[in-house]
Amino acid sequence: MTERWVAGFRSAVISPYEQIQLSVPRGFAGQTVRQPLRLAGGGERLRVRLTNRYGRKPLVIGAARLAARKADDEIVPETDIGLRFSGAAEVTIPAGGEAVSDPVESVATAGAELALSLYLPDETGLATYSHMPMETAFVADGDLASAAGLPHAERVEARFYVSGVDVLASEGTAIAVAFGDSWFEGVGTTPDTHRRSVDLLNARLDRGWVVNQGISGNRLLTDEIGEHALARFERDVLSVPGATHVLVHFGINDLGLPGMAGLPPATAEDLIEGFTELARRARAADLKILAATIGPYAGAVYPGISTPEGLQARRQVNDWIRTGGAFDAIFDVARAVENPEDPDFIRPDYDGGDGMHLNDAGARAMADAVDLRHLAL
Repeated sequence: MTERWVAGFRSAVISPYEQIQLSVPRGFAGQTVRQPLRLAGGGERLRVRLTNRYGRKPLVIGAARLAARKADDEIVPETDIGLRFSGAAEVTIPAGGEAVSDPVESVATAGAELALSLYLPDETGLATYSHMPMETAFVADGDLASAAGLPHAERVEARFYVSGVDVLASEGTAIAVAFGDSWFEGVGTTPDTHRRSVDLLNARLDRGWVVNQGISGNRLLTDEIGEHALARFERDVLSVPGATHVLVHFGINDLGLPGMAGLPPATAEDLIEGFTELARRARAADLKILAATIGPYAGAVYPGISTPEGLQARRQVNDWIRTGGAFDAIFDVARAVENPEDPDFIRPDYDGGDGMHLNDAGARAMADAVDLRHLAL
């Protein structure tokens, strides 16, 4: 059987030096960071991708180990293996750089819960990270990368220095990339339970899988939070090995975030132009592109987010997404989760509590809005 490397897990990262911050950046010194990685799909071998993309100094990885996760900070000791990089147990990643581990034998299946432990011996500076992954990392002093548990560890809801896991899978395995904002990353859903829309979409698939490249606060047209979609499309979609489809959900932050600074929202015309460019690039790369309508957010509790101008632009863009024919298919998230009595608001039983994000039930409705015939993995 012919095999090839494909993405089994992805984690989109941001700079800790941005002006807009939804979580507090941090660094490490003489500490072990253990973080869970749940594979969307598996294979007979795997390799881990580490990143220092936004670091301002070289990053020393004193040890990197991978194991099956038992619970919380605990691993299954007999599964623990050391990762190597060009044969070495230690690796230094230059500022702005990445490192890919040597392949390791591992029959890792879809849904497998792994624990990646990184020992960081030197002062790191602020860490390149995924800021709201709805997963808990564990931080402990000293080199405890191979310890069975970290009983006194600090709990941190973020993911550091990891951008993905590749798996060796059979030729023809199809990979979709969920490329978007917090409605993919999972804000509003229950942490550490894998109830994000992408997780629930994967549970519906019989073959192939979807990897999650959502960034909470991310915008289609403007940097922060994270590089904007048009800027990161090459890295976070086109460079994903095995990618055949891309699902996009953008727009809420283009329309809402400017209001927090007293600025006008993006216009419908600008958003339509940006979506059209995404579709053009996807098709040029022979990817199928599925677009979500922009979800409702009129009930947002954050000052300045919900404005009449932004909500009107949302309605205009959604009408265009539904009828414009720019994409291979759409999934009408807005209709799936809106309050029938006031469609600019999230349905009360789907509201994550802030009027802007989906809870577990809402995330399921979002996942169910995708017609699997169009995904066809």
